[in-house]
Parts: sequence; C-alpha cells; structure tokens
Amino acid sequence: MPPKAADKSKAAAPLFLITGDDDFAVKGRARQLFQEWSQDAGGFDNEIIDATASNSSEALNAIGKLREAMQTLPFFGGAKVIWFQNCNFLGEERAASSQAVTEALAQLSDEIKSFRWEGVRLIVSSPKVDKRKVFFKAIDKLGTVETFAGWSLDDKDWADNAEMAARQQLRERGKEISEDALAALVANVGPNNRLLVNEVEKLGLYVGDRPRINSEDVETIVSRNKQAKSFALADAVGARDLPRLLKTLDQELWSMQTDSQKSEIGLLYGIISKLRTILFLREMIKEGWIKPDVDYQRFKSSLERVPAESLPGDRKFNPLAMHPFMLYNSLAHTKKYTSEEIVQAMELLLIANQRLVSSSLDEALVLQDTLIKIVQQQSGNGAKA
Repeated sequence: MPPKAADKSKAAAPLFLITGDDDFAVKGRARQLFQEWSQDAGGFDNEIIDATASNSSEALNAIGKLREAMQTLPFFGGAKVIWFQNCNFLGEERAASSQAVTEALAQLSDEIKSFRWEGVRLIVSSPKVDKRKVFFKAIDKLGTVETFAGWSLDDKDWADNAEMAARQQLRERGKEISEDALAALVANVGPNNRLLVNEVEKLGLYVGDRPRINSEDVETIVSRNKQAKSFALADAVGARDLPRLLKTLDQELWSMQTDSQKSEIGLLYGIISKLRTILFLREMIKEGWIKPDVDYQRFKSSLERVPAESLPGDRKFNPLAMHPFMLYNSLAHTKKYTSEEIVQAMELLLIANQRLVSSSLDEALVLQDTLIKIVQQQSGNGAKA
C-alpha cells in the first residue's frame, strides 16, 4: 500500500523515519533512500547500524552506536548518511518497555532536537512505532515520516492495490498480463507484498522473452498461499469433479499431519462457505445483477451494481467481501447444482458437523463420505432456479 503522504515542507529534511506493517515495503523504501542519499553525499563514511534487539541490553548498545555515528564527522569531509536499520524497540515490544531504553530514547530525542544536521543525514526504519513517545514526536516535528500499511483481508481494497502493484512490477520487467491471469496471481498470493514480488519475479523468469503472461503461466508457476490452497477442495466440490475431489481431499488430510491449524471441521466450514456462495450467486443471477456467461472484467464491473443492502452485513457471509476472482470462479459452479441440491448438501454438511463434534467416528471418513454424497447426489435434470 502506498505510504502515508509526507509533509512537503519537510521533504528535504535530513531526518527520515520509515515504518509500517508492510515490512517488505519499509525495507525497500529505506534501502532506496539510503542509496540515493549516499550517492548524493559522495563520501565513504556512510554507516548501516543493525538496530534489531532481542533485549534491553542490545537496544542500548544500538542506541549507543547511533549516537557515536552522529557525533563522528566524515573522515574525508563532505556528507555522511546513517541508516538505523530494522529498529524493533520503538513500539510496545519487550525491549521498548525497559526503563533504561525509555530513558536512552528520551535522551536521544533531545540530542536530535539540538543536533546540527549540516553534513549528516539519518534514516530510521522500524516495523512498529508508538506515536505517543517522544522519539517519534521529535522525528515527526523535525523530519519526515513515511508509513507503509500492510495489506489485509479486512481491507476491501487490498486486491485492487495488489493488482496495481503487480502490474507495475511486471511493466518494469517489460511484461504485460491478462486480466484473468492478474486476478489469479493476486488470489493465489493473497495480501502479502513480499510474496507478490517473489511470484512476479518467478513469472518473469518463467516466460522468458515472451512479452505477455496468461492464466496458464500463473497456474503453472505461481505458489498458492494457505488461503488459496484451502479453496482447492471447495472448488472440486463446486465443480462436482469426484476424481479431483478425492485427490485434493487426500492432500489436505495429509497436510494436517504437519499443520496443527488445519482440521476436518475447518475443511467442512470451507465447503459450507462455498455452497453458500453458489447459492448467493444463483440469487444474484436471478435478480439480474450479474450474468452467468461473462468474462472476468465484465463480471467484476457488474459487482459494483449489486445493492449492498441486499446482502448480509457480516463480511463472513457477504460474497462481495471475497476476492472477485474467487467469486468469479464460483460462477461456473452455479450450473452444476440446483437450488434443491444445495439445500440437500447443506443438510448433509450439518449432519457431518454434528458427527465430527459429538461422535467417535473417524473424522476423515465422515468428511469423505459426506463430500462424495454431495458431489454424486441427483435431484433433477440439470441446474434450475
């Protein structure tokens, strides 16, 4: 996400604080600024001080190095650039709560206020900063603060921001990407800037000299995050593809042996969410808000015309809170089930949920038996309203 706008009147200040939840963006911006300032300074006395501290002693040592660097004049004259890197004791961390560290930061703040900055420039990069503390206030008053907020699933615009970032990174590599491929890339990666950069680089290397990236490229080379992987089983159910369902279910059950956060009941809830989404989409088609046979771009545009008051206010149940591409993938599945079959599937899932929480039956077998029944059930001749 773009940084919070800095005060233009302080744009040339020799003091910079770069912070935020987006660790990758924070480090990238600090590195860029350090290189620019170092090139302008033209000297050889520029310093990078590792300010990562696991305890108060290490924090005090880092502060001491910074004060020493500020007071040491460049050996060859000219300007000097200091990067106080990855400072992790400016927020509410354990090291930051030490009385000695608090006093040292207060003393450093006083020095910053009275320091003569001719020939010295300071960059501080930190993942978290407590804006109530005197150190932040001193830099905010005298210098420039840039904040890079990380993307979050709770942010309704995260997917748009990620798509813009991915497209820009690809253009810098001389590549273009189709709308479907871009949406699939972002859906697979999720709200993770660092991972997005890595996957864009992989895509660029994979396609070689070819200028355009398509959906097949993304499907072949892009890694899926945990959230995207969790949709694979639900997609197999939505597509009523029994062989794919059994293969994906086996993979999910195997991964539970090493991932304590996964469970059979968690997979069950994912299927419930999928079928609820299909049901919502069928109703949206029935109301004429969306059409069943459109490309992704037109589908995405049509979502903007869906009356928000007609859908649940709770984001957990609101299909519009999903990534548009995930929703688009479910559009084809509306033809695989009748409304009656979805209701029957929900009843089967309710029974399975009761068995998983209140019986001693093998959870994996309960889940497998239920999903096979859903995919194989027949209630009519094709999907109908």
